Formats: sequence, C-alpha cells, structure tokens
Amino acid sequence: MNQRRDFALQTEVAQARTRVQTERDALDDRASAFETFLDRVSNLAAEGPTSTPPSIAAGAGTQSRISRSGDDGCQRVRTAFDETIRPRSVDDMTGTESLMETIRVELTDDIALALAPTTRTSLTPELKRAIITEAEVGLAEANATRKALHREETILEAVLETVNEITSWIAEADETPLTALDFDALHRRHQTLARHREECERLAAERQAFLDGTTAHGAQAEVKHRFLVTFIYQELSSDYPVLSAVSRLAAACDECQRAVRAHLVRRV
Repeated sequence: MNQRRDFALQTEVAQARTRVQTERDALDDRASAFETFLDRVSNLAAEGPTSTPPSIAAGAGTQSRISRSGDDGCQRVRTAFDETIRPRSVDDMTGTESLMETIRVELTDDIALALAPTTRTSLTPELKRAIITEAEVGLAEANATRKALHREETILEAVLETVNEITSWIAEADETPLTALDFDALHRRHQTLARHREECERLAAERQAFLDGTTAHGAQAEVKHRFLVTFIYQELSSDYPVLSAVSRLAAACDECQRAVRAHLVRRV
C-alpha cells in the first residue's frame, strides 16, 4: 500500500470529522438560540382577546389602543426572534430572506401571519402558546441532530483509529519484500490481511445499519441518519466517506492478499 493511498484514506475520514465538528458547533449555537428565544417569549405578558365587536371598539377609540398594545407584544416576539433564531437559521444563510419569511420557515405560516406587522393582532395566550410549542419543536430538532452528530463523531473516531492501525501495519509489512519471507511468514501475513479485511467489512456493515437508523429526542423530533450524512458531507469528495474509506481499505487488503497468495503457491 503506497503512502499516497494511505494518506488519502486518513484524510477522507479526518475531513468528515472536521465537518461534523463544525456542524455540531453550529447546532450548539442554534439550540442555545432557541432556548433564549423560548425564555424571552415565556416572560412576555399575553393579552386576552376582547369580546367587544371591532366596529364598536373602533368607534370608542378602543381598537387603536388594542392594536398598539397587541403590536407591542408581537413586536417583542419579532425582535426576540430576529436577535436569537434568525442569525442561526439555515434558510437565512444568504441574508436575502426577510424576517417574516424566516419566521414562516421556523415557526409555521400561521404564526408568521399572526406576527406580521400588517396583521395588527394581539399576543393572545393562544398565540403565545403556539409560538412556544413550535419553538420547542425547533429546539427538539436541534437537540436530536446534536445527538446524531455526537454518535457520528464517535463512529468517525473509531473508523479513523482502525484505518490508521491497518494502514500502518501494511506500510510496516511492505518494508520486508515478500521474496524475503518463508512459507510460514507468508501464511501469517495472509491471515493478518484476512482479519484486517474482515474488520473493514464489519465496519461497512455497521455503517449501513447506522445509515438506515434514526436518532430521536423525545417524541417531538427524530433525525434520519442517511439524510443527515448526505447533507453534512455534500461538499466532500464522497457523500459517504466512511463507506468509501473502509471499502477502499478492504480492497487494498485484498490486493495485498492476492500478492501473498501468489508467493505461497510458488512455495508449495
């Protein structure tokens, strides 16, 4: 196994680990933003809806007072959202998305409509509960993704350790030409390579099982691993760097085994 291939395998998994760490840091910020937003909204005073018909209230000057008061509560929600969740919103990364559009994406169409300055609604207990409920879902989704990323990072560390061990063994073994080994030494090398290849196949099988699974956070959110992996690795050379690395390493072990078998046959 040449050093270039060795380095490529290690780099592939290491790059994946760096992407996971970057994404995990972003999710930490996002979860913190949702927590802060929930705390600020929870501390806002809700207003009960008036039972006075709007036309009568307007004639008495009450409608304008309710609108100003209601907009004050909704404005505080919009400000809290703008200062916490919006900067961490994936859909707002380009900076071209309006505040109300980001609220629509993160908290639903109905809440965005209710919070819009042109709607002139009050921050009723019902609206406040709806905002908190949707924000709690967003927090649960962020936490579920954080848990999935933690599992992914643990897997990457184990795979990288295995890749390093096997590639180091092959590099060290290659320092002794096959022609310099007797039959027993060749047989031992062949068996070791077989174990390394089986280890790669085991990792590949476990990886497929992980990709088919999910990580949940309570009953509010779950993350499909295959979707998460393809999303975070979309800028890498492979959407599945772990499978790519272990399959290429298994192929390298198989290639080395064939060379050893050829020498064993000659010694029989």
